[in-house]
Amino acid sequence: MPIIDYAKRRRIMQRSMELGHCICDPRRPCPCDVFKNDGICPCAGERPDPVALDDVKLTEMVHNAGCASKIAPADLDGVLSRLPEVTDAAVLCGLPAGDDAGIYRLPDGTCVVQTVDVMTPCVDDPHTFGRICAANCLSDVYAMGGAPKTALSVLAFPSETHDGQIMYHMMRGAMEVLDEAGCSLIGGHSVKDEEIKLGFAITGTIDADRAARRDALQPGDALVLTKPLGVGVLNFCRQIARDVPAMAAVEASMAALNRPAAEAMVLAGSTACTDVTGFGLFGHLVGMVRSAGMTAQVFADRLPAFDGAVAALADGVVPGAVERNTEYVADDISRSDAVSDALYHLGFDAQTSGGLLIAVAEAKLDSLLEALQSRDCAGWVVGRVTEPSDGRIVVTLADEAADAATLVDKTAELPQHAAATAPGEAASTCCSSESDGRCSDAPAEAEACCSGGTPAQSQGCCSDIFGGESIGRGTSPESRKAFAALMRSTGRGGAIDERSKELINVALVLFGRCRPCFQAHWQKAQTLGLSREQLDEAAWCAAAMGGAVVRMFYQEMLAEVGEDA
Repeated sequence: MPIIDYAKRRRIMQRSMELGHCICDPRRPCPCDVFKNDGICPCAGERPDPVALDDVKLTEMVHNAGCASKIAPADLDGVLSRLPEVTDAAVLCGLPAGDDAGIYRLPDGTCVVQTVDVMTPCVDDPHTFGRICAANCLSDVYAMGGAPKTALSVLAFPSETHDGQIMYHMMRGAMEVLDEAGCSLIGGHSVKDEEIKLGFAITGTIDADRAARRDALQPGDALVLTKPLGVGVLNFCRQIARDVPAMAAVEASMAALNRPAAEAMVLAGSTACTDVTGFGLFGHLVGMVRSAGMTAQVFADRLPAFDGAVAALADGVVPGAVERNTEYVADDISRSDAVSDALYHLGFDAQTSGGLLIAVAEAKLDSLLEALQSRDCAGWVVGRVTEPSDGRIVVTLADEAADAATLVDKTAELPQHAAATAPGEAASTCCSSESDGRCSDAPAEAEACCSGGTPAQSQGCCSDIFGGESIGRGTSPESRKAFAALMRSTGRGGAIDERSKELINVALVLFGRCRPCFQAHWQKAQTLGLSREQLDEAAWCAAAMGGAVVRMFYQEMLAEVGEDA
């Protein structure tokens, strides 16, 4: 229990009662509900007791989760369209273009790229939310083909009624991802708020001549999507207490940087790009076709989705963000009778930290796919740009489009995202367990287990079994499926519960001194809520069997994940 200064409390509350209003929040009487329910007076500096992070449910503290909290795009356009024009010649890309980030040319010719994004929690765990938020904010710079350099935080938090440790873990998770991106947090701003919000203003550098602008679509361009859809509806399912088996894979995807996809896009010389977030695939695509004056054809049956997303939409679980995004696209979209409501709604589903939607000339498509594949990044050909217009989207099935097979068949050459399939297709999995959700979308230098890590780290793990080749490249489908089944079955709870099994796996990873495996199992341990004390005990068991070298290896790994040894 915190030490309460009763004299201070009495003095503060007496002032409030005399005024008839709380001196910190004039909307509330005194004594306020916080005092009545929790026995603390925030105005007197009293704060709630610390809580166990396992008991924290961030999504229960907000009305709309993640990027579904964005203002409706139609409402936003109604305001932005009336703002005065920016006439600074150094602004190469800004509000009028409506791109993902702005580009500004400095006097020495250096071009900086800037963006800002703020979101409410889309997951319950504070550390995971911080990681996802940072990845989401960095995405706009990657969508332009830029390199993020610095970040400023924007934090809103109910500090008077919630444990400040939640803030710490949010920021710690975010800084891990910013560090992974080579982006330094150099400051920020915080305010008290009834809802938790976190965001970052990102500044980076960019080659303006090679920037991937969303208005550069050309007829014949293929449209490639690098992360599955369904984040919004599955988050909504969790908020209304429906079972979401794929949520671990969803969270891993949201926390994964779009940097590998951006690098592949720049290398292949792609035409245009945007990232898919709160306005949904169709909402972001319509911005591209309107500004470019083109028509895009989307193959609804080739849209990748996380397991359970299409089924939920078909079952009538349609979040409000889908309706708002549909209104924004309005008369600029049409669909064939063969496209189901569920697949149509999937295109409007609000994504949090979604993938890149890359437009590339068909002649460069193979180069893009190869560049994505070499970075273990997933990609699906979901449509194409057809002809000039005033900006339209036509949604069909792939077999309704002439010559579409030459495009969509190429998608199968890419590794599939864990727990994601195109509607109607069987899921493809790698050796990672279903619950850790890593693989094809993970950054190449951080990916673990099935890829064997970077070339310098590919000692041990399952890479030995396959001669150092990544799962999904150079292995037979039968072997891949058999090994995947083994890894999933040994990771599930049975006579030994899943958390205990994970502690055993951590000890085995340390005993074998496998760097990429440790990265994967460390993240899974966080997802399962294992404490540092539990992981330390598992490490000591490994050290007792393997000696000092195991202990030293554990210390090195803790440093890599930003933990004190």
